Amino acid sequence: MSGLHWQKSSYCEAGSTCIHLAVGAPGAVLLRESETPDVILATTPAALRPLLTRLKTGTPSAS
Repeated sequence: MSGLHWQKSSYCEAGSTCIHLAVGAPGAVLLRESETPDVILATTPAALRPLLTRLKTGTPSAS
């Protein structure tokens, strides 16, 4: 998946593991971790939005 523009999380601190996001195929958001950049997860903005909201607010999962 070369040629993708990966954006590092603004919450990343120097020297720590960071999450990177990129836009994939139309409607796809790609995620990877700096420690394992070859492992890439694909999701949609609609599926990612609730996760980001829970992370920002500290709300636990509904499971």
